[in-house]
Amino acid sequence: MPGVPSLMGMTKRVLVGQPMRSEMLGEATLPKKIALPVFASDALSSVAYATEEILVVLSAGGLAFFHYTWYIAAAVGFLMLVVVASYRQNVHAYPSGGGDYEVATTNLGPKVGLTVASALMVDYTLTVAVSTAAGVANLASAIPALNAHAVLISVLVIAVITLINLRGVRESGTAFAIPTYCFVAAVGIMIIWGVLRIATGHPLESESAHYQIKAAGSYGGLALAFLLLRAFASGCTALTGVEAISNGVPSFKPPKSKNAATTLALLGGIAVSMFAGVTALALAAHVHAADAANLIGLPSGETPRTVIAQVGRSVFGGASPLFYILQFVTALILVLAANTAFNGFPVLASILSRDGYLPRQLHTRGDRLAFSNGILLLSGFAITLVVVFKASPTRLIQLYIVGVFVSFVCSQTGMIRHWNRLLATENDRAARNRMLRSRTINAVGAGITAIVLAIVLATKFMAGAWIVVVAMPLIWLLMRGIQRHYYSVSVELTPPPDYKVTMPSNNYAIVLVSKLHLPTLRAIGYARAARPSRLEAVTVDLDSAETEALRRDWEQRDIPIPLTVIASPYREITRPIVDYVKRLRTENPNDIVTVYIPEYVLGHWWEQLLHNQSALRLKGRLLFQRRVVVASVPYQLRSAVSRQERVKQQMLNQTPATKTPSKSG
Repeated sequence: MPGVPSLMGMTKRVLVGQPMRSEMLGEATLPKKIALPVFASDALSSVAYATEEILVVLSAGGLAFFHYTWYIAAAVGFLMLVVVASYRQNVHAYPSGGGDYEVATTNLGPKVGLTVASALMVDYTLTVAVSTAAGVANLASAIPALNAHAVLISVLVIAVITLINLRGVRESGTAFAIPTYCFVAAVGIMIIWGVLRIATGHPLESESAHYQIKAAGSYGGLALAFLLLRAFASGCTALTGVEAISNGVPSFKPPKSKNAATTLALLGGIAVSMFAGVTALALAAHVHAADAANLIGLPSGETPRTVIAQVGRSVFGGASPLFYILQFVTALILVLAANTAFNGFPVLASILSRDGYLPRQLHTRGDRLAFSNGILLLSGFAITLVVVFKASPTRLIQLYIVGVFVSFVCSQTGMIRHWNRLLATENDRAARNRMLRSRTINAVGAGITAIVLAIVLATKFMAGAWIVVVAMPLIWLLMRGIQRHYYSVSVELTPPPDYKVTMPSNNYAIVLVSKLHLPTLRAIGYARAARPSRLEAVTVDLDSAETEALRRDWEQRDIPIPLTVIASPYREITRPIVDYVKRLRTENPNDIVTVYIPEYVLGHWWEQLLHNQSALRLKGRLLFQRRVVVASVPYQLRSAVSRQERVKQQMLNQTPATKTPSKSG
């Protein structure tokens, strides 16, 4: 279909940009000021909903249980600092970008590495879905009319982020840097402003401060402990995205490891500070967060605002432009948090593809030096989740963080083995002390994250986390199956050391003929030029009158190859030809049979529906026959020739012949 590829190419260039040469890959790396918003937007954005998740779970016990919020928030903040410190060791030890997958594979074996990869792929996909849904929900807190179109808006947002990432790492980093820093600034101003108001004797009061909460039951003993653990597990959503920097080390400017470690430290400090500030203001403003059905006093039909929206209104006032700015940048950062996954998933998919666990198309970069196929695959998975779960953050959040804590535990356990291996051969005292310190940090990280993983599984399994627990083994088995397929194909295609190239005894060529027209004559001419050992034309007798007319025309044109007519009592074309080719192979097992098929090349898509259908079916059958070569001989019809070529040909035809000057006179 001439014109369609060029139209698609023009559209792609407009949307994605001009191709970039491979030599420009170094220019696509990121400085720390751009890398922080690119890789840390997920972890930073969790500030917008981590406190809310804790409060909503505690609300099951009533308002009296909200005093546990501080203890749970402190535990989450401490856990984040431990994980950040642990991953700083990872980026120094494994700067190639494999992240948790590489650490686990190298130190714990390929099966554990594949487990980590399965967990990360699930987590990255959920990051996009959860972040987008949460961003749209937060925007709907300021503009309630958007609630009815949450799914459509979420899908469109994912499509836009996909497009930005397809333009390349550098351009996507620049596009996401400003919103991320605006969010940090807006939350920082809110915290400082709120603290100043409290310090100057102006207490904060949220719109839900007078709402009562209907307790789901009475909690004490083990039930209370389980409720607190559930709240802690929900608050641990603040840790998602921390691992993205270790997977994206190759995207940093040199020195890559040092810059990645510095960015991790900045992430930890900023995220913990913002999380603590939002939690403190939420408690000071008496924000009562719970499911709408359990909020006594909430007007019928209304959806309660998010916690950060209520804090913003109590600090700035409901009519203040600063409140709407806060809501806008919060929605924006929640949406752009998906970009963390768009930078991590394609790199991980490329590495897995290199190792044979995913299709090879995911390994190479696109013409904008981004892993385009991985980006498109991630967006497809995320859109599916958003549609299936109706863009509900509450439903999607239950699937979250299981995968990331599986990767945390395996990665930190692998780092312990890494340091043990190095300590066994290191004699320098100063170097050993550094390794012992790093091992201690990773051991603490492994122990704490293992405990948290057990808590997450126990408290979220029946709420929806079972879907992830089932999905991870299925992805693991799929990748193992792909790897076995690639391995078996490689073994089958590898020639033995003593293998010698041998020529077939004969090349038996046949040209398929339906009518004696120009495409057929071109195919006959090409087949003769190839000088096969034996050449014949073959036609299928579907209509005796037409076949007889073809015979007469063949003889009149004196074509120097025999015409063989195959009977077809059931008026089939494909089966008689395939059977004929099989018979030739059976009679001459050492020969190669080459089948030449004349084909029209057409200029319009609708023309393709009217031609070449029999040829396509026939090729599909013949390609499965051993020692059979199928050659298409194209014949370009007038519609397939571009307008420029037709004009050029017309001009040549209209040019008068040059007269040879006479020698006389």
